[in-house]
Amino acid sequence: MKHNTILIKNGSIVTSSSIEKKDLLIKNGKITSIGDINNSKYNLEIDAQNKYILPGIIDPQVHFRDPGLTHKEDLKTGSMAAASGGVTTFFEMPNTKPATTTIQKLNLKYECASQKSIVNYSFFLGATTENIDEIKNLKESCGLKIFMGSSTGDLLVDNDDALEKIFSECNKVIAVHAEDEKTLIESEKYVTGSDFANHTKARPVVAAVKATKKAIKYALKYKKRLHVLHLSTAEEVEIIRRYKSSGLISCETTPQHLLMEAPDIYQKIGSFAQMNPPIRSGRHSRELWRGLLDGTISCIATDHAPHTLEEKKLPFGKAPSGMPGVETSLTLMLNEVSNNKITLQQVVKWMSENPAKLYRIKNKGFLTPGYDADITIVDMNLTKKILNEDMKSKCGWTAFNGYKTTGWPVTTIVNGNIVFDNGKIYQDVKGKKVEFEN
Repeated sequence: MKHNTILIKNGSIVTSSSIEKKDLLIKNGKITSIGDINNSKYNLEIDAQNKYILPGIIDPQVHFRDPGLTHKEDLKTGSMAAASGGVTTFFEMPNTKPATTTIQKLNLKYECASQKSIVNYSFFLGATTENIDEIKNLKESCGLKIFMGSSTGDLLVDNDDALEKIFSECNKVIAVHAEDEKTLIESEKYVTGSDFANHTKARPVVAAVKATKKAIKYALKYKKRLHVLHLSTAEEVEIIRRYKSSGLISCETTPQHLLMEAPDIYQKIGSFAQMNPPIRSGRHSRELWRGLLDGTISCIATDHAPHTLEEKKLPFGKAPSGMPGVETSLTLMLNEVSNNKITLQQVVKWMSENPAKLYRIKNKGFLTPGYDADITIVDMNLTKKILNEDMKSKCGWTAFNGYKTTGWPVTTIVNGNIVFDNGKIYQDVKGKKVEFEN
């Protein structure tokens, strides 16, 4: 819903350091002023009384399955799910069909997103053992993705020489799926039975630890920016804590790794809890929380990875790994605020400000005059259930089905345009390609 000028009145502006009752004026897609605003001309006034105004949520890891796997999700439905979840910017992964392993394929994704996505977007290039020239030429993108262990799709770099060469040549953020392939292959041999809790045995802690250590070794050797995706183990938190001061190493975790525990969750929802790396025991989730709270873990991502209900209903060993999450991540974290476990300021730090800092995003992540008007308005008094039937994602399900949460996004504004408001999606305007600082 396009408006040249929007005045948001009576709300509370949230940053990582403060919550202050102020008005916010948007003009031509930018935040123009914040404070006690009167006598300004505007096309639309939003009364945010008793609501909180957050910088738009940035999800730095999603799989929207476009191109080639669009029976699961596509850039249109994925962006609609993002908007309904308060997410104004996403970074999408390269394990599509075909995989995004050339600059040409990357540009085709940008062209597709410009026609389909109602929120802002950037795309990772996928690393292979043979595309080093493409990696050298990577510029206008969020970064490079390396699958160090097999997951969904056929992207894999498990050769140490190739991995080291990639680290030596890449000049963008290197984001790794850190699971050691040899360990995964060996571990799978010893897994028997149909219990989905066996997923933690097939992809053990040691696989994640080996890969993370190796990636850190190369990042430090070549002084490159490494971001470890979807951290899942207590051991990795301690390893990254050790190297955080280098300024080169960062990491993220997901709401599901924080809020779900094995083996209970596998007994409860089976394949719908299966993802790579796995949901692990409470020892790990407790340490992930500790790492998040002490700054070892920098941000929250979702690893939104949808599959159809039919695919997820297959037995263990055949059901694919992955779960959706882009439209539930914010309400899940807001619920932790409602439970007095964390603060609203911390949510802004982990889901808006820090992703913008880590990836050096231009003009996003902060409520600052001159910045893009990417804004999420939340109602901390709103309590409702997360339900499969309410999901905008094409897959139509969520691992958090039936969870009751307090604190929900009610309005999502992208580049000064309303794309979601009180349950309704607006598709008349499209998001933009994210720009990065050099």
